[in-house]
Amino acid sequence: MSLAQEQKILVGAAAAKDRTSAMASTTKTPSAAASVTIDLPLTKPAPSATQSFRFFDLPGELRLQIYELLLLRPDTIDLHPQNYRMVHPSLNLLLVSHRMQKEASRVFFGSQSQVFRLYPIHGRFFHTKRPLLARLPPSVRAQISTMELRLGPGWAAPPRGWHTGPSLGLADATSLRTLRIFVEIDPSDDIFQGFRGQGHTEEFYTLFCVALVKGFFAQVQSLETVELDAWRHVRRNAPLISALVQEVEKAGKTLVWGPLKAEVDAGSDKSNAHSGVKTTQAHLEDGN
Repeated sequence: MSLAQEQKILVGAAAAKDRTSAMASTTKTPSAAASVTIDLPLTKPAPSATQSFRFFDLPGELRLQIYELLLLRPDTIDLHPQNYRMVHPSLNLLLVSHRMQKEASRVFFGSQSQVFRLYPIHGRFFHTKRPLLARLPPSVRAQISTMELRLGPGWAAPPRGWHTGPSLGLADATSLRTLRIFVEIDPSDDIFQGFRGQGHTEEFYTLFCVALVKGFFAQVQSLETVELDAWRHVRRNAPLISALVQEVEKAGKTLVWGPLKAEVDAGSDKSNAHSGVKTTQAHLEDGN
């Protein structure tokens, strides 16, 4: 063997050794990386977007707050053409289940802050023979705790539906605690002379209102408080107001003055006895 051949063999062996070392170092790298990956802490996967919770797993206090946010309204519930848009959508909550209907109805009908009007005042339902209370089932009437009686509309000729007969369903309102009476006008004032209905005296509407209140008291034994309020031009010592106060005291109910009359004392009321004449004339001209 020549010297050139020996050198070629030595160079080939060295190259083969270098390739073997490189391959060995390459195979060790993945195992090292794998050990690092295994040592990293494992994290829980993010919750799915479709994951849900059961509503009745919430505490009762939270469920009541949710019902109040969804159902209670700041205005008085009455027969109105827009009820399908303003009230009905939220009441669909009562159709979810029997349990939700039981809990939510107690909030909507039984909350003291939710007021239901006894007789409608909207023109479309003003002369109806079946007010809101008469249209509700007895089980719902039994849950209502606060009602409003608005006096003044139709004073010249009160609608026939404004009565306290058995068909109204007052006897079923066994949870009713508060009656809010709001007086818009007192037709016994001399300014109404000539505008009253045919054959009606100045005491006609006062007697009519007292009869309504007396019939209400007779049928609703659970009633405790009467909140009496009126527009500012209606004197606190006006004949209609005085007659209502006397009837409330006679029935032994607690009398509370509404926000418009709460701060009016007898002296300031007498000094402003005729301050609402222009407002009353406007009511007459508008036919209210």
